[in-house]
Amino acid sequence: MYELEFTPEADEDLSYLRKWEQKQITDAVKSQLEYEPTVETRNRKQLRRNPVAGWELRVGDFRVLYNVDEHMLAVEIVAVGVKIGDLLFVRGVRVEL
Repeated sequence: MYELEFTPEADEDLSYLRKWEQKQITDAVKSQLEYEPTVETRNRKQLRRNPVAGWELRVGDFRVLYNVDEHMLAVEIVAVGVKIGDLLFVRGVRVEL
């Protein structure tokens, strides 16, 4: 079982969203990333090399960007944003991946 940890920035990203959206995302993080965060699925994929994160979890229109430390069995959630078309916005600001 992996330890799940939100960075302070990811906590701020979540606080930018409505309460029911926050719950939807945190529930998905727990169910999707607690056991096999590095197994690609329909909603989970490894990203191309970028400065933000190595992995992405899709939760409806939302995206959870995270890194995995296999040695420590830890998942670090670094950003939470919303995908509109081909663009990702975190706290209303466009993010390039």
